Amino acid sequence: MTIRHIEIFLAVCDSGCNMTKAAEKLHIAQPAVSTAIKELEDHYGIMLFERLGRRLQITEAGMRLKEYAQSMVELMDDMEGSMKKADSIGPIRIGASMTIGSVLLPDYIKTFSRLIPEVQTHILVAPGDVLEEKLLNNELDIALKEGAVMSPLIDSEPFMTDSLIPVCAADYGFASGQVLGMEEYRRLPYLLREKGSGARETFDHAADMAGFSPVPVWEAHSTTALINAAAKGLGVAVLPSRLAADALLSGKIIPLSFAGMNLTRYFSIIYHRRKHLTSAAIRFIELCRHYEDNYPAIHDSGI
Repeated sequence: MTIRHIEIFLAVCDSGCNMTKAAEKLHIAQPAVSTAIKELEDHYGIMLFERLGRRLQITEAGMRLKEYAQSMVELMDDMEGSMKKADSIGPIRIGASMTIGSVLLPDYIKTFSRLIPEVQTHILVAPGDVLEEKLLNNELDIALKEGAVMSPLIDSEPFMTDSLIPVCAADYGFASGQVLGMEEYRRLPYLLREKGSGARETFDHAADMAGFSPVPVWEAHSTTALINAAAKGLGVAVLPSRLAADALLSGKIIPLSFAGMNLTRYFSIIYHRRKHLTSAAIRFIELCRHYEDNYPAIHDSGI
């Protein structure tokens, strides 16, 4: 007995117990209807219809089956609708590295929730290496990450350009905006983010291209801790420009520039290349791709 048997049985019931009309309704041959009813009767060992005169009449057993069959079909329809709807209404598990999670993601989620309020989002802000691990273990659906991707199983799509900026205390001995040559910046005591963070990866790579390996005197997960340490004159911090903006504006720290060092980087949308992305996840990715173009007022007020 299959769902198709039940559909044919109900079609006969709804057609006034007329198998020819049921066949026309289902766009199948009349013998196929007769065969399906006979298979149902054989399966349960009962008569579902009986011929009285020239017409078929549903039996008491047939009426009982009809009640169950209608409930089954309603449940199937509900399941079909629910499962198809599930792909478009989430939830979505979204990861973000520290800079993106601190500065950009709150606006993205606020806008996304306003556009698609029925989709739940679950957020994890963590270092880039943790995000990759979560994607590989199917603990996240998508993530927004600074810097390069390490795993060949993760696809990466740049969606925004960003940069790092060296900063120090106003009384550290440099002028605001001063360009330091290689011999100067190679000898600096550095205040850096921890290994595995996007900012640290970008700076270590840029330093390597410039021919030196910085050994930090201070490492921290917190950008605020690095800003405070720099403001106290403990060294030069290399920070995401977006996260340093408020402290620079207040005069708590001043910006520097390193000659010949490229501190530009990309923010990327990343996901497991074998992961099925729901329509809700795809809509969130689209929002990230075109956020600055479509929501400039919100973007400008948030950064």
